[in-house]
Amino acid sequence: MDLIGTQTPQSRITEPAAAVHVLELAVPCLAKYRRPEPAALNVALLEEGLGIALPADYKLLAALYPPFVLDDFLHVRLPEPGIEHRWLRGTHSELELVQNWWEGDMSIGLRPHPAPGGLLPWAESNQGDVFLWTTTGAGPDEWPVTVASRNLAWWHYAGGAVQFLAELVTGTLEPWAIPRLRPEVII
Repeated sequence: MDLIGTQTPQSRITEPAAAVHVLELAVPCLAKYRRPEPAALNVALLEEGLGIALPADYKLLAALYPPFVLDDFLHVRLPEPGIEHRWLRGTHSELELVQNWWEGDMSIGLRPHPAPGGLLPWAESNQGDVFLWTTTGAGPDEWPVTVASRNLAWWHYAGGAVQFLAELVTGTLEPWAIPRLRPEVII
């Protein structure tokens, strides 16, 4: 396993609605799946179950959209209203995988959450790539995205998860060790 490096956006989008808007521009067909009204997610249950707050852009994306798959490749795991416990259970299962990586010395030295600065998964590919937050910084809105590719190449993106998705689709971001994505969505 190798750390390829870190990619930094030209400008980090810090306003959640702006990040979602950029994603909707990058993936125009996503808009047809937007809920008419934001879902009333039990965010407190999610955050209590994890012991940490989630990034605002991700929470807004989850309130506006159901889970979706980009280009039949990247599954964006989003909690759904009324069944938030399923998302939490899935996240805890993914954390066990990250723990196994760490124990097997395959995590570039990064431990799983709840360790300080630990990795917290939020998406995966159908090929075994995992997309995580590295829970460092002053708060969740500053967490970088960490990509753990199936071929053990790791890299960081110094922006939020929603901006990451938009830039991955538009080609603004170099897709190190993963394929380029087309702006296609499957629900």
